[in-house]
Amino acid sequence: MVLSIAGSKNFSEEKAHKLYITLECMLEFEKEEEKEKVLALMRRFSSATRYAYKRLLEGVAEKEIEKATQEKHKLNARYVKDAVLIAKQVLKSCMQRGQNPKKLVFGSRELFEKLKKKHLTGKRREKLRQRWEERRYCYLYSRGEKFHKGNLNLRFVNLNNQWHLRINLGNGEYVWAKVVRNAKRHKDKWIDFTWRLLEAEKSGEWFAYNVRLKVRNGKFYAQVSWEEKTVEPVITKAYGVIGIDINAYPFHLALAYVSTDGNLEKFERIDLREMEGKTKNQREHIAWHIARQVVERALENGKAIVVEDLQKVPKGRRGDGLAKLRRKLHKWAYRSVLEKIEVYARSMGVQLIKVNPAYTSIIGKLKYSPMLGIDKDVAGAYVIGRRGLGFEERLPKNYRELLKDKEFLAYAIAKVDERINKLKSELKRETNEYKRNALKERVKRLRKYLELLLSYTRDSGKSEPATQQAVNREMKPMRGRAKSLQKSWRVLSVALAVLLATTCLEWCRDHSPLKRVLISGDWARVAGKGSPSLPGQGTTAQNKCSFIHFG
Repeated sequence: MVLSIAGSKNFSEEKAHKLYITLECMLEFEKEEEKEKVLALMRRFSSATRYAYKRLLEGVAEKEIEKATQEKHKLNARYVKDAVLIAKQVLKSCMQRGQNPKKLVFGSRELFEKLKKKHLTGKRREKLRQRWEERRYCYLYSRGEKFHKGNLNLRFVNLNNQWHLRINLGNGEYVWAKVVRNAKRHKDKWIDFTWRLLEAEKSGEWFAYNVRLKVRNGKFYAQVSWEEKTVEPVITKAYGVIGIDINAYPFHLALAYVSTDGNLEKFERIDLREMEGKTKNQREHIAWHIARQVVERALENGKAIVVEDLQKVPKGRRGDGLAKLRRKLHKWAYRSVLEKIEVYARSMGVQLIKVNPAYTSIIGKLKYSPMLGIDKDVAGAYVIGRRGLGFEERLPKNYRELLKDKEFLAYAIAKVDERINKLKSELKRETNEYKRNALKERVKRLRKYLELLLSYTRDSGKSEPATQQAVNREMKPMRGRAKSLQKSWRVLSVALAVLLATTCLEWCRDHSPLKRVLISGDWARVAGKGSPSLPGQGTTAQNKCSFIHFG
């Protein structure tokens, strides 16, 4: 937190130990005349601060200073009190540092001394002079008040889903400045601040926030600071968790309620299609509503919340031939929804746990979707919940046997190679550039999967299987074992997707046929074959999918 007047360091440090959070946003004015009015107010406030400082040096009583300052600078009572407060803090800071308060220079002594040097001329001197004047004359401060909707003179207001700063000019007139500020990074406190404002508007329970206005390089900025509200978690994972997975197709939230012993109690879905086709501000509003629904369910069931700790969500690239899907993904508010769930959960005392997202979807669709008869999205949420409770997922016995079955791996390799050749033929006939790009992407992806299967086949038998070591979920798994286990899940994801090609729809959402494999290991019947055939010998299985998805 930095003040734009000299000697303000100690003032900021005193606020810091009170757990104050400070953020900055830029302001935009619709009319030039409004900007000039605010500049005039800032000059009067800066002048009032310097005037109050000099009176303090003279030993004038605080009440007398406030009265004289108000008469001289024509500010309202609140602005006057804030100007005197700043003057007192600056004086106190000077005394604590052992400096002579009579030699204080408002606007930075360093800049003032540079301006005194005669060798500075032209643009360099003009730029330096502008910086000094902005720091000396362009400053405005207003303390927050809980009983005046957060702040009496400088108040943040949401107008038509757009944040504005309402600036009181002190004569019954107001200026509205548009706030230009988005969440810049993961865990940005701006999300907390705007959420608390929205909640205060609904409940009428306001919180105080301080606002500073300053000018830099001709642009207006507002710094807002408030005392962070912290609530110790009351609802923890001691009574289970709710695993949450957000899915883009179809666009919805999958919630899996998991007991402390790792069993699935129930599940539900929250439709997110309402966010499609909306503006950014409208999506933000809907995201807050969804976050409230999730946290309320956690409170009702007495369970903590578990989400994936995703740092980046791939959204495709231009020219990949998937323009429709790319447009959908670019509006996919995954991070936004999860951040708001985290903010609301923290404020309501609900524990929120973040887990490693690696292979949650793959494990869910291959293991729990066929085993429990649930779709892959709920299964993914279930795995997330179990991971939050500390459970480690191991390969089922019959899946381990599949990875040792050379005929099964050979069949998978042959089918992937067959699909690559078919797509190559389609690519030669296709003339549309964007459709060609889409086909190229599919071929590229399938080649990666083919190389994965081939490398696993080559390496099998050279190293100890990942599942032979005993697992203690209270201990950290060894790095080599974890890497081997991850590769096993990847290989299964590709090979079993090939297996499902004869029975599933385009995006392979139906994984129920894998139940037979899990129970009896009979992969040949699932593939629609009487007996396995080796590569080059052909197969009776017909590929009914126009595209196999191995994700």
